[in-house]
Formats: sequence, structure tokens, C-alpha cells
Amino acid sequence: MLIPLFAYWVIGVTSFTLLGSLYARRLGSSDLLVGLYVAFVLMSQILATKVASFDLGSMGLFTTSAGVLVFSVTFLLTDIVNERFGRKATQRMIFIALIAQMAMVFFLWLGAQFEPHPFWSEQGKYWDSLFVVVPQMTIASWVAFFISENIDAYIYAWFKERTHGKHLWLRNVISTIPALTIDSVLFVFIAYVGVSMELMLALIWGQLVLKWVVGLLNIPFMYLNYFILTHGKESLDRELWGKVMTE
Repeated sequence: MLIPLFAYWVIGVTSFTLLGSLYARRLGSSDLLVGLYVAFVLMSQILATKVASFDLGSMGLFTTSAGVLVFSVTFLLTDIVNERFGRKATQRMIFIALIAQMAMVFFLWLGAQFEPHPFWSEQGKYWDSLFVVVPQMTIASWVAFFISENIDAYIYAWFKERTHGKHLWLRNVISTIPALTIDSVLFVFIAYVGVSMELMLALIWGQLVLKWVVGLLNIPFMYLNYFILTHGKESLDRELWGKVMTE
């Protein structure tokens, strides 16, 4: 069951990120990449309400939220935007996504305050339980997101500058893996404050393994997007991109 789902994940990541890179190449704008980033962040929060099991074969069976696979890809999008548009544009994108999360949580909370119609009362209970806003976890999510994503942006830009744009795979990994680790640690320690250290470590470990796997799998996707953004620098697309950026 996991293999076909993984295939769908690969198709989804490839299709959406390459579409964003093609848009950026053609129009010289990060608009679509930013839109996809915000969508991935919001969907990961919604999917986080579902706890799923991931069978990684010899590595074992891991239990964590279904949103991990989606959220981990947001770091690929930050690296793509960072590569083409720079750190400041990446940080603006992160800030936009944070505001979007706050708006989503507010309106989900507001929607839960309305009494469901009698014919929909049972479904209404399920809806309310699914999208209930837990302040402690919500705050933990926002804090972990904002800090880890900005750390990724800083490390990626710093490493790119120090290596003069060489070693794409290394700056992709060296920025993503630590950021994913920080995200998991911060979220668990804030969201589950008061529980035993043993349980906290178990929750962190389950998230880390899956996030690290996805972080490493992001490398070929990063190269595909890099190729789209940079191949044929003398083409009309590159000229158009330069004109748009100077307007």
C-alpha cells in the first residue's frame, strides 16, 4: 500500500514544483512558487490532524502525522525560491505563509462556533472534533514553523555564498536536515510540555526519521527544478526574466 502512495507523492511533488519553476522561468516571478508553498503549509496543518503509520521496511514502522510528507516538501520550495530569488524573497514567503496559517486557524475556529443544522448534526460533531483548535499545539506549530523555515533560508543562502554557487546537493541537505530537526524538537517540546521525556523523544524520533528520508529524497527534485530555472541562459525565457526583474 505504501509503494503506490509514495508514487503518487513523487508525481505530486514533481508536477507542482516543476510547474512553479516553469512559471518562474517564463515570467520571472515567484508568485506561483509562493502560492504552492502556502498551499503545502496549510495542507500539512490540516493533514496533521490524522495520525498515520508508515512502514519503512527494515527501518521499522513509524507513527506520526500524515502531514509530515507534505510539510517536508515546503523546505524544497524554500530552497528553490532561495536559489532563484534570494534569501529576502524566501523570508517574505515564509512570513506570508505564517499569516495564512493564522487566518486559516481563525476561520476554522469561527466556523466551529456555529451550531450545525439538525440534519447535519452528526457530521457537524465529526467536523468540530477534526478541526478543533488546540491553542498549545497551534502555537507550537507556528513557532516551530517560523524558526525552522527561516533557519533553512539563512543556512542555504550562507552556504551558497561561501561555495560560490557550487555543490547544490550539499546546500540543499545541509540547510534542510538541521531545519527539519529543529522543527520537530521545538514542536514536540512546546506542544507536549508536561508529558514524560520518554514519550517526547519517541514522538521526535518518529517525525525525524520520516522528515530526514523526505529531506534526502528532495535532492533529485531540487536538481530538476534547478535545471528548469537555469538551463539555456541565453534563451528568450532568460531575457524575459531579466526584463521582468528590472521593472
